[in-house]
Amino acid sequence: MNVVALKVPAVQGERSWWQRHKWLLLRRTSQLSILGLFLLGPWFGLWLVKGNLSSSLTLDVLPLTDPYVTLQVLLSGHLPLAAALTGAVIVSVFYLLVGGRIYCSWVCPVNMVTDAAHWLRERLGIRSTQSFSRNIRYWLLAATLVLSVVTGTLAWELVNPVSLAHRGLIYSMGLGWAVMIAIFLLDLLISRRAWCSHLCPVGAFYSLINRFGLLRIRAARRAACDDCMDCFAVCPEPQVIKPALKGAPKNLTPVIESATCTNCGRCIDVCDKQVFEFGSRFNHSESGVVAMPAAHPREERQ
Repeated sequence: MNVVALKVPAVQGERSWWQRHKWLLLRRTSQLSILGLFLLGPWFGLWLVKGNLSSSLTLDVLPLTDPYVTLQVLLSGHLPLAAALTGAVIVSVFYLLVGGRIYCSWVCPVNMVTDAAHWLRERLGIRSTQSFSRNIRYWLLAATLVLSVVTGTLAWELVNPVSLAHRGLIYSMGLGWAVMIAIFLLDLLISRRAWCSHLCPVGAFYSLINRFGLLRIRAARRAACDDCMDCFAVCPEPQVIKPALKGAPKNLTPVIESATCTNCGRCIDVCDKQVFEFGSRFNHSESGVVAMPAAHPREERQ
């Protein structure tokens, strides 16, 4: 029997609730677990991890340091301790492998606040005309580094929402509450995903690392796309999807190569055609080609 190759979705049929929320739930588990590890010591005296997301020591052995913080230290005219430099190298190598902006969607606790604001904004049908350029975050990143040089301090750490929230949870929220509420209201009322996708200098810094990240989202079965736009609706950086999904003739790769992709996996969750998947930045092949029985000659004539 002859066969012909047809492009069809690899998997058909209705998907379960778990399949439509798997990566979102795994992200929340990751974010809450990491935050919980830092709070075990101050709250319960169980010091598995000491410090915070800026600099920490795990099991009194493994140093981890935010490379953005380390850069500020160097620019402020101070030399970090050897352990801090080692920690910065470890973190940088890790994010080079998995993609720098995975920090934004899988680690940063502020992401839970901004996602909640976006969810409520969509439920309430809030539409505002205010928008920010996505390049502002890079200008803010440059400004924080210049301030470190000029002032000799870790300028961003004085107002970093993550650091403020962490200190607030341990001692008392105070300013941390005010900053979290301000970010929530900004995303809810002023502009869609304003903080994480347009303003945050931390995300800008990690997007620079993400230019070389190996782990990528791939539109591996893009021929199955039915233009429902669900992926665009949930993506915090929707501008990154189109080149991989609709690939211009000079850019046919199904890999989302943009450094601003957060590898959050929500496009994988919501796509009923299962167009997207995680993969390597070097895998430009497409899948979803299956063998289908060819029509009988008599049937073809009919």
